[in-house]
Amino acid sequence: MSLLPWLTLVRAPGLHAARLRPLLARFGSADAILAAPPSALRESGAGAAFVDWLQSRRGPDDPAITAELRWLEHEAHHFVPFGSENYPPLLAEVSDAPVGLFVRGDPAVLSLPQLAIVGSRNPTAGGRDNATSFAAHLARGGLAITSGLAIGIDAAAHQGALAAEGITVAVCGTGLDVDYPSAHSALAAAIAQRGALVSEFPLGMPALQANFPRRNRIISGLALGTLVVEAAVRSGSLITARLAAEQGREVFAIPGSIHNPLARGCHQLLRQGAQLVETVDDIFAELRALVGALAPALQAAVEPESPAAAAPVLDKAYEILLDALGFEPAGVDTLVERTGFAADEVASMLLILELDGELESRPGGRYVRRVLKAAK
Repeated sequence: MSLLPWLTLVRAPGLHAARLRPLLARFGSADAILAAPPSALRESGAGAAFVDWLQSRRGPDDPAITAELRWLEHEAHHFVPFGSENYPPLLAEVSDAPVGLFVRGDPAVLSLPQLAIVGSRNPTAGGRDNATSFAAHLARGGLAITSGLAIGIDAAAHQGALAAEGITVAVCGTGLDVDYPSAHSALAAAIAQRGALVSEFPLGMPALQANFPRRNRIISGLALGTLVVEAAVRSGSLITARLAAEQGREVFAIPGSIHNPLARGCHQLLRQGAQLVETVDDIFAELRALVGALAPALQAAVEPESPAAAAPVLDKAYEILLDALGFEPAGVDTLVERTGFAADEVASMLLILELDGELESRPGGRYVRRVLKAAK
């Protein structure tokens, strides 16, 4: 199959799956669509903007398309047209699915069962830890982890999946030859090795603000569900969650402290009917009905697990200290007041608990309990 006509159609204004299907049904191929007379295109439902664009477009020697054909000569570079074997079936169900996908990595992973993990670009340390931990556990359970390669929760989700030697997919808001964000060059390379970078945008497309809300429909459209880790009330992550709901996919949200402004977006989603998530089992339980025969590993993951080994029992004094600490940051003086222990005793116990991974230090001499075990 020649990719030249598809590389032309991917540039067409307003063309997506719902408008492409009747054109393919009428004319049979991308080549035939490009060669069809304007009157026949209009009769098949093509919009005026598309017909006008088609009449004014460059010829087959368009230098941008020539450059893409050279890019596609690399063994790890691909273009996946709508309706082709490697076009992800879940995304194909979305009415405004893209005409085609540029892929750096393995296009076959796009058809694996996926969970999208999204959230704030400026998360709390706890939010970042949750994204990393949930991604790692979900990846071990057989789900590919999908996100947007952005700084913050997105990056943490990709890194968690990679650390678990799982598969992760990054949906980009630029052309795949554009290094954005530049701080994630090494992460992007690692994702391409163990999954795929994906974009609907032609090569050379810069990081335009309008691109990122648009790419969110692909993040949610590839996945069985979307997990929002931390998000403000006005957040692109909530756009992704809304799109997931509109696409008939599951929406999950992790609750947070009432004092954390980045928990308010998640709380809003929960009020609107999102599934509350405390552990990965909450996600697997909801996805069980959707899984079918998608992946044996995922089927095994959603089955009830054997009882886990009991966690080490803490000394009573350490339990008292952890109970006093709760899940909000607190300093030594506060813990002395709450427990009645001596200051040097509290300081020593905090150090031991930190070394054991039960808590972590924060700026200003404060401590907070770690919540990673909730993801298991």
